[in-house]
Amino acid sequence: MASLPSLNRGRSAIGVKPDTSVLQSSLVPGRGDLRRQDSVKFLQQPGGSTSPIRTSAPNSPGSSSSAAGMQSSKASAAVATSSGPQSGTVLWKGSLVLRKRLLALDLTDLAADTLDDVEDFLGSKVKVQLVSNTSLDPKTGEGLRSEEVKILNWEAARDLPVETNFTFKLDFQVPKDFGSVGAIIVKNGHTFEFLLVSFELALPDNSKVVNFTCNSWVYNTTLQEGRIFFSNEVYVPSQTPPGLVALRAKELTNLRGDGTGERAAKDRIYDYDIYNDLGNPDANPKQKRTPLGGSKDFPYPRRCRTGRPPTKTDPASESKPLNVLSPFYVPRDEQFGQVKADDFLASAARSVTHSAGPTLRTAETHDPNFTSLDQIFQLYTSKGTDKGVMKNLQPVTTKTVTDPLEFFHEFILPEGEDTNLLQYPLPNVLAVNKDAWSQDQEFAREFIAGLNPLAITRLTEFPIKSKLDPSTYGDPVSAITAKIVNSQLPDGWDVEKALKENKLFIVDYHDALLPYAQRINDLETSSIYATRTLFFLTSDGTLQVIAIELVLPPPTQGAAKNSRVFTPPPEDSTKNWVWELAKAHVLSNDSSYHQIFSHFTRTHGAVEPIIIATNRQLSALHPINLVIVPHFKNTMDINAAARKALINSNGIVETAFTPQQYSLELGSVLYKLDWRFDEQGLPTDLIKRGIAVPDSNAKHGLKLFIEDYPYAVDGLELWAAIKSWFSDFVDIVYPDDSGVVGDVELQSWWNEIRTVGHGDKKDEPGWPELNSKQNLVQILTTIVWVASCHHAAVNFGQYEYAGFMPSHPTTTRKLIPEEGTPDWQSLQDDPVTFYLSSISNQTQATVVMATIEILSTHSADEEYLGQRSLPNWTNDPKILAAFDKYSKKIADVDTLIKERNADPSLKNRLGPVHIPYELLRPISGQGITGKGVPNSVSI
Repeated sequence: MASLPSLNRGRSAIGVKPDTSVLQSSLVPGRGDLRRQDSVKFLQQPGGSTSPIRTSAPNSPGSSSSAAGMQSSKASAAVATSSGPQSGTVLWKGSLVLRKRLLALDLTDLAADTLDDVEDFLGSKVKVQLVSNTSLDPKTGEGLRSEEVKILNWEAARDLPVETNFTFKLDFQVPKDFGSVGAIIVKNGHTFEFLLVSFELALPDNSKVVNFTCNSWVYNTTLQEGRIFFSNEVYVPSQTPPGLVALRAKELTNLRGDGTGERAAKDRIYDYDIYNDLGNPDANPKQKRTPLGGSKDFPYPRRCRTGRPPTKTDPASESKPLNVLSPFYVPRDEQFGQVKADDFLASAARSVTHSAGPTLRTAETHDPNFTSLDQIFQLYTSKGTDKGVMKNLQPVTTKTVTDPLEFFHEFILPEGEDTNLLQYPLPNVLAVNKDAWSQDQEFAREFIAGLNPLAITRLTEFPIKSKLDPSTYGDPVSAITAKIVNSQLPDGWDVEKALKENKLFIVDYHDALLPYAQRINDLETSSIYATRTLFFLTSDGTLQVIAIELVLPPPTQGAAKNSRVFTPPPEDSTKNWVWELAKAHVLSNDSSYHQIFSHFTRTHGAVEPIIIATNRQLSALHPINLVIVPHFKNTMDINAAARKALINSNGIVETAFTPQQYSLELGSVLYKLDWRFDEQGLPTDLIKRGIAVPDSNAKHGLKLFIEDYPYAVDGLELWAAIKSWFSDFVDIVYPDDSGVVGDVELQSWWNEIRTVGHGDKKDEPGWPELNSKQNLVQILTTIVWVASCHHAAVNFGQYEYAGFMPSHPTTTRKLIPEEGTPDWQSLQDDPVTFYLSSISNQTQATVVMATIEILSTHSADEEYLGQRSLPNWTNDPKILAAFDKYSKKIADVDTLIKERNADPSLKNRLGPVHIPYELLRPISGQGITGKGVPNSVSI
């Protein structure tokens, strides 16, 4: 099929070179990541002939395979040359990098590629037009366009079985007065899509290269004008070059859609809907779930609209896709890149093999319970997850090579210590001392340095009181009395003194869970208390558990509630299993609160409508879009997967967490009671929880009452670095506050986030007015903090701390028996068996272990704070200098955290389990590392 192109007047196209990979180890949306580095360069030979020369990028393991070499030879025969510019025109040289459609697991869809080749031969071409920044077409009033240039010799770019990038050379002859280029129009005449990785254009005198970082899947455009891609030059709306004004508005209109119809896989439409697709009432009436969002009782952030029809049995519920394997719609460019997808699938496959043993044993014995702690220990290999290996520490601009068959590599030979297909990697909570997880000191420490360090608050009044209606929920005063507290305090201390000197802290789930306690306890397999846990800050800076209160609601209206208070046994006593059960109920409360609120609602759920608003209201030409979009990568795809298998009816959370079917409904209630935008920023959150007070003399302007609070002290360093970066960036973009106020796209963006994306909260306090540069910086810092640092702190420690189920059980199945009952006697006779029968069973434990093993894993192409993986994301020297300053600050924070973990005076940073607090160390290697802060909610 190969043929040399004819050189038509005003247009020409030359050449194609297969480039088996690319410029950067990075994740590109739409399963089209840039990964491999081998490249084929062509040298022009006398007489117009060409010959391929294989080169290897730095760090490449060597030359390409023979298959790739043969492909290179094919392509070289198809290269044509240009006769040069015609009279009155100039010749601009373009270079376009694309990737063909993939089938799965890095394998090219060869059938689709063959059909594309046939269509291309018959005249259905891929075409590119240039759009002028400054010259206008007198007929349309829009930017002047060049003639369309076809990509010729498409069929010469024959794909290998594994994914391959191809670089096509295109020549554009344009009038001398065409002006600068700010956009391109790409038309795809083929049936199947391709990934447009990048495009660059060299000016005739080689004085400048215009870069387009596209990274988007281009579907067939026969029925539409074509895809618009802008260069990496950005402008606030009022400064948009005249040639791009219409295209800027048109592209936003395309992304918004019209709010009707069911979305197809090829769509790029961003729109809102409520969470009405969690249930499946057509399959089973018991799987009907309350829609969340759009109501006063159950407010919630919005999700991406899919447009699926309602279910047959419940018009308020959205139906599932007809094919159970079909993913929920998200815009194509929001889907995982191929490396991320392969890593995710490999981790999922490994978690299934890890669970095989417990599943078979349960089937054989017909006993779902663990019978001993040793039985749980046997689930693991003898090695802990690798916290010592720090890979990928090089700057993100360094070229790296990853395996083209990422799925198979990660399934069979994953990074780190997780190399056993039949056993789980040993969680680091067990790695040094397999009993340390049960110590009271570790129990307390994890509320400031564990997987949920966002629930603890300073106690400011005593006695402790509930805000619930006493006519429904009984006496509001806690059963934790001054006498009980005083008996646990060190000599010389009492409640009044401890309160006055800010030494008492509490984790209080009473008001959040008590209204649901009876409904949960009516379920067959769950038993719950609403818990309060009181702590004292000791002289060495650690927390001491004072008391645990377990509360059940009044059995009838007007009756007394059931409150039981437990205190720690003496240190020199034998293990008190009643006390261990009390702690287990606290940890079960904490697991549910953590997963449905601290984790999903406050990060995944809260960020998704911001992503939607950004794409609908901030043009790709907008400077704020340039710096905020990297913090949204992968979020919508993982959220769609969560709605399908994690937070849905009969999903993982409902199966393995105590609240079961009420889980996400509880997330809605907590969002209603305890979510404000301004309080999502770390400093305000610490002040709200009484953990800190403003102090101009203190570092970062805050005085912490728990000075050794790892999450807070490390987080404030990162908060300051992020805020400094955005302060520098906003100063570059806006000379004064009037620029912010007058930016129509920016104002529409912020208004839509508040009134639509979080519309159920639009009239509540906490929304900064977007009337100044200072407020814009605060807004941006808060969004990025939530998407990066907050999420990392509550996500990537899950396997380390909860991978061993008893250290953080997600389910409690029995209440603590009362003395004199048969169950009490069973507890006395065999406390371990009773304890294990009261918390997660084998199925629940392994489901959670498999899930959090995946969620705690960094992929090979993770992009961390201070990194930008896409080359040429901007050419602006001021922005690049500011970002370099930011990257260095992030590196300094990483060093500082490492130094803090080595300081023996900071006792909360290691604890009895000897896990250094590294969840906010910015950079990580691949795998389960317990560290690393990705730019986005990426998993």
